[in-house]
Amino acid sequence: MTDATLKSGHTDAAEPSLHRVMGPWLLLLFIVGDILGTGIYALTGQVAKQVGGVVWLPFLVAFVVAVITAFSYLELVTKYPRAAGAALYTHKAFGIHFITFIVAFAVMCSGITSASTASRAFAVNFSSAFGLGLESGNGIILLGLAFMAIVAAVNFRGVGESVKLNVVLTCVELTGLLIVIAIGLWAIGMGQGDVSRVAEFHTPEGVSPFWPVIAATTLAFFAMVGFEDSVNMAEETKEPTKIFPKILLAGLLITGVIYVLVSVSAVTLVEPAELGEGEAPLLKVVSTGAPGFPIWIFAFITMFAVANSALINMLMASRLVYGMSREHVLPPVLGKVHSGRKTPYIAIIFTTLLAFGLITFVGSVPQLGGTTALLLLCVFTIVNVTVLVLRKDKVDHSHFTAPTILPIIGAIACGFLTGPWTGRNPEQYKIAGVLLAIGVVLWVVTVFINRATGVKPEAPTVGEGGMPGPVN
Repeated sequence: MTDATLKSGHTDAAEPSLHRVMGPWLLLLFIVGDILGTGIYALTGQVAKQVGGVVWLPFLVAFVVAVITAFSYLELVTKYPRAAGAALYTHKAFGIHFITFIVAFAVMCSGITSASTASRAFAVNFSSAFGLGLESGNGIILLGLAFMAIVAAVNFRGVGESVKLNVVLTCVELTGLLIVIAIGLWAIGMGQGDVSRVAEFHTPEGVSPFWPVIAATTLAFFAMVGFEDSVNMAEETKEPTKIFPKILLAGLLITGVIYVLVSVSAVTLVEPAELGEGEAPLLKVVSTGAPGFPIWIFAFITMFAVANSALINMLMASRLVYGMSREHVLPPVLGKVHSGRKTPYIAIIFTTLLAFGLITFVGSVPQLGGTTALLLLCVFTIVNVTVLVLRKDKVDHSHFTAPTILPIIGAIACGFLTGPWTGRNPEQYKIAGVLLAIGVVLWVVTVFINRATGVKPEAPTVGEGGMPGPVN
């Protein structure tokens, strides 16, 4: 037993451990599939509306900020390869349980909100693909709930099954984006479209391009989030300290290149103003560049893309709840592992019920997507700071170390992108405020539960050889 076990009186052998089933290729597909998805399919037009032909630039800026922050995550996940991610790092850096809980709650909410939004989008695309004629109302809600129930079943079945399904869904959504790129390159080669648009800024007269690009970057950043989910799968990854650095950076590079190429193809074939109309910008690109292409295929591709986003986000959320329960920051019941499937089944039920509530009662994709990016940028700011704070904490195994300047730049950049000066919709701050207020209430409830059961949260510990000890 670990020291933490002796202090808390908790027996680690009471629960089975998680399966280490993810090798480098599954992890790469997990990361690429998590970053790709709903964002690029829906946001290209909205970004073009703000900056014009240089639609690729905000995606590039968002990519750079994401890569800088990824270096901080790499140092932390190879130093502390456990399932709780940003919340674990915050807890080790500051040791303040309230801050730890809020970080965990913010990350969990970002995953569940993103998955719930994807579920509603899946329902709309399902209706369109099969000609059901459902655009809103109870029919879409019921389809979204049914889809989320299937996601929960796959999640419960096991991470091995989940990431294998992720492989299929990632290949489908990646194929859709490659089709857009291929059509764009073919059309450009045939002399169609206007390549000169990629260098045009469409900003109000007398206004510097800087602020429109920043505003568009806050939107484009939603398309880059997802890489941070992978750290919550550390306990189910083979040799995480060895494979995480090269796989995470490779995944970010692949998605960054794809986003820039998709953006260039889109704005070359379709005027930026037209691209910003409606909710299916890439469909316009395909129909313009290849009028004979079967457009109905894209309804299915988009459907699978958002399905992948929902699956991976719910995987992340349930593992985060599980990890924080094991650190006694959330009630211990949420850390139970199913004896047969070896999955955190109570955490899966809890996060699925929250998703059901969001699907039923909360609305628009842009508001929830923007709030997701806002919450994660706040978390990224904290993570970049924790890297510097935890430099004094030595571990008994080798790990990745980020250049010191990068966490500093990352903290400043992420903090800057959260501010109202960026042109962010004020509604996003209201939604985030309500979510964090709910988090405060849940934290108070957790404190009372811990006091009633006589359990005090312990600082996270790492088992022998730098790997986690037995989990419950």
